[in-house]
Amino acid sequence: MLRSLSGRFLILTILFVMLAEIMILVPSVARFRQDYLLSRLERAQIASLALLANDMIDADVEEELLRNAEVFNVVLRRDEARQLMLASPVPGPVARTFDLRDAGPWVLMRDAILRLADPEPRVIRVFGNPVREAGLLIEITMGTSALRTAMIDYGWRILGLSFVISAITSVFLFLAVRALLVRPIKRVIEQMQSYAAMPEDARRIIEPTAGITELREAEQALKSLETELTGALRQKDRLAQLGGAVAKISHDLRNILTSAQLFVDRIEKSEDPTVRRLAPKLVNSITRAVNLCESTLAFGRAEEPAPRLTIVHLAELAGDVIDGERLAVGDADVSFSEDIPATLTVRADAEQLHRVLLNLVRNARQAVVATGRPGEISVAADEDEKAWRIWVTDTGPGLPPKARENLFTPFHGGTRRGGAGLGLAISAELIRGHGGQLLLERTGDEGTRFRIELPKTVVAMDEAAE
Repeated sequence: MLRSLSGRFLILTILFVMLAEIMILVPSVARFRQDYLLSRLERAQIASLALLANDMIDADVEEELLRNAEVFNVVLRRDEARQLMLASPVPGPVARTFDLRDAGPWVLMRDAILRLADPEPRVIRVFGNPVREAGLLIEITMGTSALRTAMIDYGWRILGLSFVISAITSVFLFLAVRALLVRPIKRVIEQMQSYAAMPEDARRIIEPTAGITELREAEQALKSLETELTGALRQKDRLAQLGGAVAKISHDLRNILTSAQLFVDRIEKSEDPTVRRLAPKLVNSITRAVNLCESTLAFGRAEEPAPRLTIVHLAELAGDVIDGERLAVGDADVSFSEDIPATLTVRADAEQLHRVLLNLVRNARQAVVATGRPGEISVAADEDEKAWRIWVTDTGPGLPPKARENLFTPFHGGTRRGGAGLGLAISAELIRGHGGQLLLERTGDEGTRFRIELPKTVVAMDEAAE
């Protein structure tokens, strides 16, 4: 029960009500003390009036009057003259004097606390106004033992009554909270559990019914979220089914195109001028189709594995990539350069980083060759306290506007004619797996530059991944 919302609310209610009653206890006891002293003044005045009515009261009657008034002596001032009306032996000296005629609330509370804190019996003198203006001033001398006992008894009765009130109040608040808050919250939780069991079932989407404004707003937000999630899951299923179908079609189509490619190789040997002129175009078309099928199959396979981070000598890795691309240049006038410190090492998956650099350098080489003009491709790198940075720059014609809009989107961000747009998408995914980013820094008539950022800290990796 203590771990439930309603149970904790019940306990807190009892504690707060008791705290409020305790805060009221001190003024209540101070008021009780004032009433107690005023009642003794009134009894003493009545006893003194009895003496005024009959001057011949003997000692026994006087003692009985003082005992009934619970005082030691009574002084009444009438017509500016003080007169000792009743008197008896006082057990000790007067410890303190209290004037009830002009005592404020703070003074009364202070005196009440001091009386409760002092268990020793004392003799006190009390001044007050006579009842019904029967004189100018009445003064009594009395003991504090009975007063303190009465104050303690009154305080315990107040505490007991406070506990009963707090218990009853807490029970009613407990039932109210359980009906108005706990049950609607439990209903929302049960609905969320039901939806989580089968989120594709639109019948399990919550329907807002709460009467409380805040809960109803929460239910409406939950309904919107569940609706969007159900639609996204359905779309995901359709895309998964479509992807499976595309993969099967691409697999079969690749086999067909491979056979066609073999036939085209034989056609190229024909002596017919027209056939010899058209055969290269047919070969290029079939080659692009085969590459598209292979890229689609590669992208449709399982996600890339998590990178196996090791210390990689970046200069050696970039050199391997550039050496391979130099062989592919052929007769084109394309130069390569490196600006990487020989001692620079990065923490990365060597195979995955090689694939990313190879894709960027190959794209740059194809862009430069396509212009038919001399060009240059450079790979540079540096580091600071936060990250390693790698730049791949070319002097090609820049990316077309359509490619820039969907640069890292599969099948939409192709940078060259006939490309599938998967190379950059896969490269960006591999770099994100390292917690880094693949960014297009600039592109235009002067060329294109990509930047790879690999963070050195876990926090930076998390931020970059987000």
